[in-house]
Amino acid sequence: MSSKTPEIITFGESMALFTPQGSRGLEYSSGLNKSFGGAESNLAIGIARLGHQAGWFGRLGNDPYGQYIAKSIRGEGVDISSAILTDEAGTGLMSRQAIAGKVSVYYHRKHSAASLMQPEDLDEAYISQAKILHITGITPALSESCVRTVREAVRLARKHGVKVSFDPNLRLKLWTVEEARPVLLELAEQADYFLPGIDELKLLYATDDMDIIMDKLKGLKAISIIKGGEDETMILEQGALSAVPIFKVDKVVDTVGAGDGFCAGFLVGLLKGYSHKGAVKLGNLVGSMVVQLEGDWEALPTWAQVDATLSNKTHVER
Repeated sequence: MSSKTPEIITFGESMALFTPQGSRGLEYSSGLNKSFGGAESNLAIGIARLGHQAGWFGRLGNDPYGQYIAKSIRGEGVDISSAILTDEAGTGLMSRQAIAGKVSVYYHRKHSAASLMQPEDLDEAYISQAKILHITGITPALSESCVRTVREAVRLARKHGVKVSFDPNLRLKLWTVEEARPVLLELAEQADYFLPGIDELKLLYATDDMDIIMDKLKGLKAISIIKGGEDETMILEQGALSAVPIFKVDKVVDTVGAGDGFCAGFLVGLLKGYSHKGAVKLGNLVGSMVVQLEGDWEALPTWAQVDATLSNKTHVER
C-alpha cells in the first residue's frame, strides 16, 4: 500500500468564506478577505499538518470558488482525488463578522453543490483502505440525499472494519433540534469514537442532568470524548469516566476551528498509538494553539510546532 494512502478520510461541505477588513463589520466594511472553511476540510488539513495522510471529498461547484477551495486543500497536502467539481450547482458561501466580541455567521448554502451529494458518489475502495472515517453532523443537515450519503459511508466503513469517528457539530441554523436529534443519535450509535460538546449533549438528550446524559452515553458502544468542560475534557470508556486537563492560554484570539483542531489532534494521537488519554491531551493542545490565532484552518499547527510546545523549546528569531 502506498505511503500516500489516506489514513483518515472525511467528507462534507467546504464553502468560500468572506470576512470584513478592519473592525467595521460586514455592513460598513469597504473590503472583504477571502478564505474558505468547513469542519471536515479543516480537520483534514489539521491531520496533514500534523504529518499524517488525510483524504477529503465532497461536491464543489465548478466555479472560481470551488476551484480555489480544491486547489487550496490539495496544496495543504490533503488527497482530494475523490472530490467532485460539478456544473449542477454553485459552491456554498458564508460570511462572518465579530462585533463587540460576538461572532455572527451568515450562510448562503441552500441548494449548493454539496447538498447534491448522493450515496452513488462514494468510492467503496477508497473508504475501505482508510483506518478511520470521520463524519460530522453538518453534512446530514444539508439535504435528505446527504443523510443517505452519510449513512452509506458509515455502512461501508463498518463493512470493511474502518473505525468511525463522529463529531455531531450541531448547527441550529441548518435544522432544528427536533430534526437533528434522531439522525445524530443514530450516527452516535454507529460510531467507534463519539466527540460531542457538553452543550450539544444537553440538546440531543433534551436534559441538563449530566447523570442522565452519562447513562445515555454508557449505552453506546462508542468511546465518548466530551468536549467543552471549563478545565478538562472527559473520556467515557466502558462505563468509566476520566478527565484530561485542557491547556490554558494567555489570550484567546479566535475560537473558530478549535473543535476541528481538537479532533485532528485526537485522531492523530490514535494513529500514533497513544492511549486515549494521550490522544485527548494532544487534541487539547492543538485546540489551545488554534484559539491563539485567527482563521478557520490557517491557525492549525504543524507537528514541528506541536513538538516544540510539548518539549518547551524556546523560539529564537534569527
